[in-house]
Amino acid sequence: MLETVKEYLHNNWLLAISTPIYSVLILLEVVVSNYKRNRYYSFKETVMNFWLNIANTTLGLGIKVGILFILGWFFSFHLVTWQPSILYWVVLFFGVDICFYFEHRCEHYSRILWAVHVTHHSSQEFNLTTGFRSSVFRPFVSFWFFIPLVIIGFHPLDILLMDAICQIYGIIVHTRYIKKMPHWFEAIFVSPSHHRVHHASNVRYLDKNMGMVLIIWDRFFGTYQPELEEEAVVYGLTKNPEHPHHPIRIITHEWESLFKDLTRKEISFKEFVLYLVNPPGWSHDGKTKTAKQLRKESRK
Repeated sequence: MLETVKEYLHNNWLLAISTPIYSVLILLEVVVSNYKRNRYYSFKETVMNFWLNIANTTLGLGIKVGILFILGWFFSFHLVTWQPSILYWVVLFFGVDICFYFEHRCEHYSRILWAVHVTHHSSQEFNLTTGFRSSVFRPFVSFWFFIPLVIIGFHPLDILLMDAICQIYGIIVHTRYIKKMPHWFEAIFVSPSHHRVHHASNVRYLDKNMGMVLIIWDRFFGTYQPELEEEAVVYGLTKNPEHPHHPIRIITHEWESLFKDLTRKEISFKEFVLYLVNPPGWSHDGKTKTAKQLRKESRK
């Protein structure tokens, strides 16, 4: 196991490739934003985006040994032995992407997982640095969704590598300068337009477009929503945090809200559990609404 960890850290060449790419793209977007006076960037939000990424990366590296140990244990029970081939990597790509889709969907439909994920949605800006606005505690969540891939024979290191590659794509779709990609592209892949919808607080757009690289999962499982000309995207949350630039409370604000709901004296044990597992916005007394309830009300 120790050798596996060393191999992962030693061969993590993605950082060397992706860092200059990110740097150039972000610099170009900042220059264009300032030149056109779009004001897509602010200093405080940009600093917060990078702080959350650093916190996520540090935590991820800190628990990497444990993650590889758990995935390695499940790998000892794998059902299929793959031969190294292009097919192996193609199937692994589709496998990682659909695992991310279901992870992401669970994060939007379960309050306790939403508390982990919400930091990524808490900015009222949308630019390339928003892609670095990591869900800090995601390392504790994501690897559980990869266990089916390990069981069917994919090596844990290969899964983490493919996840990192897909994450690179997931970062670069955070831009407002690409309006629409060609129709064939928008039918298959997540585009900036698709992902702008995902970051919207508009009721129509809530909990839509969960994919990271492929949009086909959203189309198949009913979470697809195109960006509409008649409804401009409003970025952020339906209720934005009170302390958007506090380095700790931007991570904990939803946990604080969840704790308040869980410690209500009037709720039953069943309602306690429902606050944890039901979608964000669910309440025992109906004072707050889920995205589904809000959409239903908007159609009346």
